This record gives sequence, structure tokens and C-alpha cells, in this order.
Amino acid sequence: MTMQVQPGDAVLVHVNLLLADGSVAESSRANGKPAKFQLGDGSLSEAIEHQLLGLAVGDKKKFTVAAEEGFGERQTGLIQFRQRHEFPSDMEIAEGVIIVFTLPNGAEMPGVVRELNGDSVTVDFNHPLAGKALTFDLEVVAINP
Repeated sequence: MTMQVQPGDAVLVHVNLLLADGSVAESSRANGKPAKFQLGDGSLSEAIEHQLLGLAVGDKKKFTVAAEEGFGERQTGLIQFRQRHEFPSDMEIAEGVIIVFTLPNGAEMPGVVRELNGDSVTVDFNHPLAGKALTFDLEVVAINP
């Protein structure tokens, strides 16, 4: 009997994440390294996990999830305004630059500089794919790797 993905399994997949316009947002195929997901650990939404259940090694599947089922909706509370003097003087601050902030608990959180306006720096802590519907084009490489 062929092994199929079950709740709690670790799954190794090659995946292309496509935006609504068909452009590739991320691709494990492009870098030659499949992605590993642990079902039930909270790293994937229930909607995405549901799409993986029952698949076997070699199976291919293409499906689309709404923004709230992927990386969530964009949250205005995750956009913060900082002053330029709060950053090291030698740090590059420009639109599009990703800055990693260390939280009080030691965890790191990346933010993207969205706007510079005088001494004000707008930093967006939303996931870059938040607010976007995503199409997953995947192939199961291994189960419980």
C-alpha cells in the first residue's frame, strides 16, 4: 500500500508559490532544495494542510488559497514609524531594504523599509506575501523524511 500524507506527518515537497498574475513568489525548485513541512505544528494554515492530506510520494497538486488562508491579511498594526537616529549611523536605510530587529525575548523579526520621509522611517513587519492569494504548485518528494 502506498504511504499517504496523514495529520502530523513531516512532508518534503517541491513547491512553486505563484501570485495572482502568475509570477513566481518563491520556488524550491529554483534553488534545488525541497521544502519541509511538519503538519500540525502551526507553520501551515489548516486550509493548506488539508490540501496535502492523502497525497503520496510523486503526487502533484495545484491549488489556490485566499490571503487569510495563506500568510494572512496585511495588518496596519504591523507598520511602524521609527526615527532615523534609532538605527546605527552606518546602517543602510532605503526603501525595500530588509532590517532584522531583535525582540526583547531574543527572537528576530524582519521588517521592510517602505518609506523614508525626512527623519521618519516607515517599517512594515507584515510577511511579504500577506494580503495575497497564492497558488501552490507542488510535488510530494518524501513523507516523514
